[in-house]
This record gives sequence, C-alpha cells and structure tokens, in this order.
Amino acid sequence: MGRLDGKVAVITGAAGGIGQATAKLFVAEGARVLLVDLIEADLRAVVQSLEEGAASYAVADTTQPDQVQSFVDSAVERYGGIDIFLANAGIEGESRPIPEYSVDVFDQVLAVNVRGVWLGLKYVIPVMESRGAGSIVITSSTAGIRGGRGMSAYTTSKHAVIGMMRTAAMECAPMGIRVNCVNPAPTETRMMRSLENMAAANRSITVDEAKNAAAARIPLQRYGEPEEIGNLMLFLAGDESSFCTGGVYMVDGGTSAGSP
Repeated sequence: MGRLDGKVAVITGAAGGIGQATAKLFVAEGARVLLVDLIEADLRAVVQSLEEGAASYAVADTTQPDQVQSFVDSAVERYGGIDIFLANAGIEGESRPIPEYSVDVFDQVLAVNVRGVWLGLKYVIPVMESRGAGSIVITSSTAGIRGGRGMSAYTTSKHAVIGMMRTAAMECAPMGIRVNCVNPAPTETRMMRSLENMAAANRSITVDEAKNAAAARIPLQRYGEPEEIGNLMLFLAGDESSFCTGGVYMVDGGTSAGSP
C-alpha cells in the first residue's frame, strides 16, 4: 500500500529537477498527479517517464489568475479534487548588486516566486476545503532565511513565501489543511547551472570553480540531489506529517546550522 494511495497532487514547476523527482516519488506512492509548467514538450516527457495513467499535465503560467484557475479546474475534472499542492515553480533572476539590478527582472522574479504561489493558494484552498483536508508544500530556499549578495529579488521572494505560508497555515488549520515550506540548499538542477554560470562570469572564474566554491560552503561538501528534496516533500504531503503545519523544513546539508 502506497503512502499516497487515493490522493491527488498538483505540482507546479513540474518540468524542473525537483518537480520531476517529486512527481516520480508521488506516483510511486500511489498518487495521481497533475503536472503544471510552461513548456508542453517538457511536460509531456515527464508524463511519459511516469507510470501510465498516473499523471497528466496542464500548460500554464502560474502568474496569471485565469490560467491558475484553469489548472485547478482541470485537476478537479480529471481526478475529482486536490489533496496535495506543491507550489514549486520558481526562477532565479539575475546576480547583480541592488543598484545594478533590473527593475523588470525584479518584478518578474516576484511575480513567479510570490504572486504565483499566492494565486495557487487562492484557487487551491477552496477545493481542498471541500475535501475536508489537504497538504500544501511551498518550495522556499536557504535564501529564505538568510541574505545573499547579488540575489536581492530571489532572496526577497523566498523570504516572502515563508511569511505567506505562515499566514496560510493559520487560516487553513480550521479546514484541516496543512501548509509548510521546504528550504533546499543548492541542488543539482537547471537553476544551479544558471547560477554557476552567473557566478563564474561575475568573478572571472570557470563554471567548475564556481560550483566547487558553492559546494564548499555546504557542511556536507556537496549539492543536494532532487530526490533528497522530494523525499522531504513526500513526507509533508502524506499522513505521516499529520501534526506538521506552519513549519520551515531545511534540507540543506547543514547550511543553515552555521553563520551566513
């Protein structure tokens, strides 16, 4: 018997590394999953990698209310409701000091990483309330509890969703809905490849040197694997975490144990 048997999950940012890994874990534990992202070909590839009939997809921009409402409606139409919502879509933006940071890029990062999460909550919560229970997991970051040079937009967004999560946890507790954040350290994903390239360009070093420097700041001396992040998300999605809400859960190789 799977840990998520009979449950329906919606995952945004599902074509990314953490989204894909978590979708595989959810399906392996018996969930039916709706995958949401921007590029249909990428979503189709993820669905094809999963057990036949266990997953489907919806192409949507999580910053647009009508598109968020549409994928929520699709989950209800296809599977009868939503039990688990993983608000995982996110972008990194630029790596520049605040005076040099693009206003347009700042707005885009906040739109995806904050507005997109808020819209997901807005439209998912009523569906979960009708089920009498649910689990919402928001992907934050170690950047959500500390500062980071050159990453003002990303850091701001990841702090913001922790505050949003705490408010949602208070509002949703009477409905039987739990809301938590997962805060990964650097993880082997496309986003880290982008950040490594930016760090290399800013510091005139190689990409490998940039990666090694980032890994060296983690006490376990390596990046996380997407499956390691997904395992914590799986725990929070399932009934084993039935008394967990309003929490910030680090999966960071010890990064948050030390000083910034």
